[in-house]
Amino acid sequence: MKKIQQTQVQEQERAIIFCPLEKDVDKDYQFHEIERLCFSAGMEVVKIFSQSLDAFNRRTIMGKGKIEELKAFLKENPCDTLVVDFQLTGSQLRNISEELGIKVLDRILLIIDIFALNAKSSEGKIEVKLAQNRYLLTRLSSLQGSFGRFGGKGAGMRGPGETKLELDRRKLEQEIITLQNEIEKIKASRRQNKVLREKNGIKSVVLGGYTNAGKSSIFNLLTRENIYADDKLFATLDTTSRRLFLGDGKFCLLTDTVGFISKLPHELVESFSATLEEVQSADLILHVVDVADKFYLKNIDITNKILDDLHATKNRIVILNKCDLLQKPIKIKQNQILFSVKNKTNVEKLKEMISNYLKN
Repeated sequence: MKKIQQTQVQEQERAIIFCPLEKDVDKDYQFHEIERLCFSAGMEVVKIFSQSLDAFNRRTIMGKGKIEELKAFLKENPCDTLVVDFQLTGSQLRNISEELGIKVLDRILLIIDIFALNAKSSEGKIEVKLAQNRYLLTRLSSLQGSFGRFGGKGAGMRGPGETKLELDRRKLEQEIITLQNEIEKIKASRRQNKVLREKNGIKSVVLGGYTNAGKSSIFNLLTRENIYADDKLFATLDTTSRRLFLGDGKFCLLTDTVGFISKLPHELVESFSATLEEVQSADLILHVVDVADKFYLKNIDITNKILDDLHATKNRIVILNKCDLLQKPIKIKQNQILFSVKNKTNVEKLKEMISNYLKN
């Protein structure tokens, strides 16, 4: 058993991170988030580098001095991948890769890769594949041959049912059309289900929030289900709906959806439009927050901004999850509730709140 564990550690992809820092950015928050994304993609983060965007270089994002600093570090500490916490063009990806001699991923491709790892349903796989193809299509001419030099393995190289990335414009364009048509069929089916729900007076309640706040664990507790949940970003990707019984013969339809993150790539918003329609059409949103996270207030702001951009209902209950881990008391607003999956704190109170909110 020990030998197997040692092999797994040895095979883990080693990565360094480069963070271009914008003005007034919370550097600690940015470092924390991108490092957790890398962990969720199965990478070991060796070191994080940063530089102010004032030193922006159109060719490589970072200045020449920073390139040399990275080269010197990699010479002493060989790594497989550089993750750049920024949206890069195809030429920038290629230029940085050629300078450093390692694979380069930007923020968007990293997130898409995590989605590719966690897509289990046919719908999730369609949405991930569409996001991958859209990403590649806009960078096609610059990326020809770039990925192949690094073996076509590891983060950024994965996809549902795929063994390699096919950089062929015609094929990508045709596949995008096919995938879009499949998503439109899913949307049509969901809209029909919504009509039937409304006709039967069944209310829709959706779990939303910053990724890894505990949405799936709350879903399992409330519905007595056992869907997959893990302590990683975007561990749950596929949409799941079940009846939630509220007492007195009342019930609603509770749906667990994909989590949110700061600077959510538009490629994902567009490709996951079918999934996000569940959020947009909900009668009530249970905004789940990991209150033990030191950045939980910022995560609340990020989620509220995304929900508002999606024109989601203002009918929201904020579930302050993992309250058992709090070191000191916090102030609770009227639409908030302290909650603990571990200790089953306030389960019945939450159901009562849901019932009351659905009456309004």
